Amino acid sequence: MFVKLQFSDTNCLRIFNSTKTTPPNVGLSVTPPIKKSDDKIKQKQQKQVLECPSGRQMSKKNGIVQGPSGRIVKDVKFGGSFGTRGGTFNGKNWVLEKENVNEDGLLKNLDGRVENNGSYEGIMMSAGEVNGVVGELCNRSPLPEGVKNGVYRKGKVRQNGCVRKSGGNTENHSKSRSEMRSRGVVEEMKTKCSTKWVRYGGCIPAMLEAVETVSDLDEALKPWEMTLTNKERSILLKEQLGWERAVEIFEWFKRKGCYEVNVIHYNIMLRILGKARQWCEVERLWVEMGKRGIKPINSTYGTLIDVYSKGGHRDKAMKWLELMNEHELEPDEVTMGIVVQMYKKAGDFKTAEEFFKKWSCSNSKPGNAISRSKTGVNDSNSSENLCLSTYTYNTLIDTYGKAGKLQEASETFEKMLQKGIVPTTVTFNSMIHMYGNNGQLDKVASLMQRMKKAKCSPDTRTYNILISLHAKHNDIELAARYLTKMKEASLEPDAVSYRTLLYAFSIRHMVAEAEELILEMDERGLEIDEFTQSSLTRMYIEAGLLERSWSWFERFHVGGNMTSECYSANIDAFGERGYVLLAEKVFNCCLQVKKLTVHEFNVMIKAYGISKKFEQACCLFDSMEKHGLVPDRCGYNSLVQILASADLPEKAIVYLRKMQEVGLVSDCSPFCAVISSYAKLGRMDMAVGLYKEMIGYNIKPDVIVYGVLINAFAETGSVNEATYFIKAMRDLGLPMNTVICKSLIKLSTQKWDT
Repeated sequence: MFVKLQFSDTNCLRIFNSTKTTPPNVGLSVTPPIKKSDDKIKQKQQKQVLECPSGRQMSKKNGIVQGPSGRIVKDVKFGGSFGTRGGTFNGKNWVLEKENVNEDGLLKNLDGRVENNGSYEGIMMSAGEVNGVVGELCNRSPLPEGVKNGVYRKGKVRQNGCVRKSGGNTENHSKSRSEMRSRGVVEEMKTKCSTKWVRYGGCIPAMLEAVETVSDLDEALKPWEMTLTNKERSILLKEQLGWERAVEIFEWFKRKGCYEVNVIHYNIMLRILGKARQWCEVERLWVEMGKRGIKPINSTYGTLIDVYSKGGHRDKAMKWLELMNEHELEPDEVTMGIVVQMYKKAGDFKTAEEFFKKWSCSNSKPGNAISRSKTGVNDSNSSENLCLSTYTYNTLIDTYGKAGKLQEASETFEKMLQKGIVPTTVTFNSMIHMYGNNGQLDKVASLMQRMKKAKCSPDTRTYNILISLHAKHNDIELAARYLTKMKEASLEPDAVSYRTLLYAFSIRHMVAEAEELILEMDERGLEIDEFTQSSLTRMYIEAGLLERSWSWFERFHVGGNMTSECYSANIDAFGERGYVLLAEKVFNCCLQVKKLTVHEFNVMIKAYGISKKFEQACCLFDSMEKHGLVPDRCGYNSLVQILASADLPEKAIVYLRKMQEVGLVSDCSPFCAVISSYAKLGRMDMAVGLYKEMIGYNIKPDVIVYGVLINAFAETGSVNEATYFIKAMRDLGLPMNTVICKSLIKLSTQKWDT
């Protein structure tokens, strides 16, 4: 059967039927997206053309059929027979004359009466099916009242899985699995499924909708309970957003006992639970697989390696890889890519490269050969003859790039092109990032040209990389221009785009440009992260705009989303520039919202030290315990250094000894600060006494401590004391630095003069 489609200037679908051909022909007029007024529609009454192919030659190109009258119509094969009302075919050109059709699907008859969406009868052969609606053949007659969409149904008509009788009643019909069958909950369901669901087709979108909206699985899946396939069960599991619901569905499958739960279903569940960091559940499923006799396959191990490595459990991921090797399962390309990515993220680029080379030589681990027939690797040059995917090439290029191996990355890129593998935007992004970070901006420009020739469009990440690279190389104008180019390419800048440029503007004190970007971010509803917030606070401070800096801080403080780290950064920003009163105000704001931690105390103590407010620094340090906080190593070190540098070694030594008591002294640096302070004041007895105290605690002095002592004794001409410390230093195997050498020259000169 042939269907001819023509555009109409109306909002209705017109269906025509000719009984003069076998199979029958149907012409469909499809509404274009542009609406027209009633006046224009009246002026352009359309004649619908139905061509009969019997005995006629028709040209066909791309599904378009040219009729004898020269009109172009769409040719679609269709099953079914339709009748019309109010229109006639003439036997010559098969033209149907039809009444006026106005908007909203209403047909206007010649006598002025209006009928709803089709004063035609939709007659369908029982063997034909259109959009899931099946009807029996009926005689042409006026449409009974209440018939929807102008379609007359005689006897039983199935619509969305329901049987409609002539009396208007409906009853469930569940013979066809592809139709939506419902009773009670799912009956007459209007599926509000996502575009992602629609792509599955069939009854899967309805299943997913039912599972999402109905908590009781027995009730939700009852229409499909006896007909669920393995594929449908896999999709039901995979599309669950919450791991709890996925587990519930999985357990329902097992409880029913009539379904095969295979390794693919377990793989899906392992991935869902792994992404949710439900490690106990992952382990439980693994044990369950063994009890049920379900053997893991290559992808099972690949999934476990992937979720554990991304979940921060690299050691556990490696154990899964070892277990995979023990069961003599070779990593496929996907698993290999996962392992390489794992090593790459850990910064272990050498191991990542070695693993790939072993894999490409058909060895999952040293000494265990893997079937070459499976990998397509020959003995002569395995890596050259491997046929890798784009994803693998991208992973390797990025791994080499981050390892600083530009030559290997470049060779991999060229090999990819030689193999006929088309590079993607991800490929170019990795190459651009690699060359840009190594200062080879000429190569970056060349890659942009190659990208254009390859008709590979830059994405948001491409522009973000370019903005970052040019800002890093102090070409701020070009960096800003790339943000404009991104917008011109109809790409939406993301938070990273703005943050990168904002930071570049802030460190250059480009206040106007920064505020323009902030306005854009606010209009787009993009959040400003804490790092950017504090960097802009510094920008205003260093530009001398204290009122604006405080307003900027208050904006986020009042918003209530600042973390303790952000408060610390703002205290430090004001404190470093000596604005201790503003730093105190930020500290008090942090106290009000009860987000004080040791970090806020440490940066405030540092601010007091910079402003030479030593008493306040000590009082603040001592008050930590009142707030339920315990000073850390950083706080002790900071206060000891502040007091020692202020020539207050007596106060400094008190906190140094407290620090030693709580076991926070890990090296000689705090001792060195106080020894140096005593030496500077000429109190060598105290300096030497503190040195001996340090040795008593088994804390090894470094060359700086010896340098301070030797230089102090050299200044006073104390040859014996200086010689003693030189010998002690040599006994520890410490080399002399320039400071000590100068002290010895000074000492020998003084001795010679004497």
